[in-house]
Amino acid sequence: MVDESRVKQWLSNANYRNPDIVLREILTITGSYQGLFPQLDTYTFNDGTPMELVHLKGTIPVRYKSNVYNIPICIWIMDTHPNNAPICYVKPTPDMSIKVSMYVDQNGKIYLPYLHEWDLNSSDVLGLIQVMMVTFGEQPPVFAKPKEDLPYQRSSYMPQPPGGSNSFMPFPTPYPPAGGFSGYPPYPPTNTGFPQYPNYPPYTPYPASNFDKPPVPAAGMTGTIKEEHIRESLLTAIEEKLMRRMKEQFQQSQAELDTLRRTQDELKQGKAKLDAILARLEKEENDLNKNITILQDKEQELDKAIERLSSQESIDVDDAVITTAPLYKQLLNAFAEEAALEDAIYYMGEALRRGVIDLDVFLRQVRTLSRKQFMLRALMQKCRQKAGLTV
Repeated sequence: MVDESRVKQWLSNANYRNPDIVLREILTITGSYQGLFPQLDTYTFNDGTPMELVHLKGTIPVRYKSNVYNIPICIWIMDTHPNNAPICYVKPTPDMSIKVSMYVDQNGKIYLPYLHEWDLNSSDVLGLIQVMMVTFGEQPPVFAKPKEDLPYQRSSYMPQPPGGSNSFMPFPTPYPPAGGFSGYPPYPPTNTGFPQYPNYPPYTPYPASNFDKPPVPAAGMTGTIKEEHIRESLLTAIEEKLMRRMKEQFQQSQAELDTLRRTQDELKQGKAKLDAILARLEKEENDLNKNITILQDKEQELDKAIERLSSQESIDVDDAVITTAPLYKQLLNAFAEEAALEDAIYYMGEALRRGVIDLDVFLRQVRTLSRKQFMLRALMQKCRQKAGLTV
């Protein structure tokens, strides 16, 4: 039985941020898995930093090839739980060895997608334990060490991986062994059901067995199939079917989760593109509003200028242009006269083209006008020189 007041004191001394949540999870887990019990100890991180943390230590039941085995584990609960995932290890006993895989390294540290994808709103330690049971049922994390002498003995450890030598063969016995795991409390009675977890189908309790009574002889030895044998066979078949369905459901949920994550990534990329487009449109809208304001101001100025000019009397163009010096006036008159001669020569050409005048008259008039135009251009050039203007 877990001492609730002592666990509260541990959580307080270790400065847990959410002690109520951690305490509730510990009580739920230890009430369902009596092979696990809490402890307060110092955990040393990879950088050498020590920290006092509460951890769950003990065994969990794992079904492997129709046999149930106790797997020793240790779950370190972070002081920021449930914001950060726990740190989990397989803790083999002296007569067990770690089987390195994609889920367990040589130090016994456990790596699971459930830990990597930990979410404070949907993940908890109870769900983590159930995922461990399913994963280790497919790929055991430990196996029995070889022994020099192989007397028949009871053992609840995981079997030797396929392909090992005969000296590595395990010693399977009914689960659990008398007295439980060495160094760990025995697992609770088999009539204790597994708790529900939202991402998995409901568990069915392991088949009950009377471990205190002598073993029933095999059917082949007596030639009689008893009711207990049929019941055990049916329960085992139902349990295996439920485990397969749970695995299929887990894989299906994992695939759906991967699809949703890819969709989320695509939506995030689309959102970034849309945000960039909206920002550019907003900038263009601001520039357009500024230009509209400028054009409206100019339009108002033009309206005022037109109104002012409309109210004034008509002005003679010749009187409106007044030079500041006689030299400039001479330059202006020469320029106007030269432009008039240019127009006259143009219209003389048009008259010739239309047959209004003949060629002799055209040539005579053009020669006279050209002489005057030459003299006017020479006068304008000299006036520019005197005035210091560019020639």
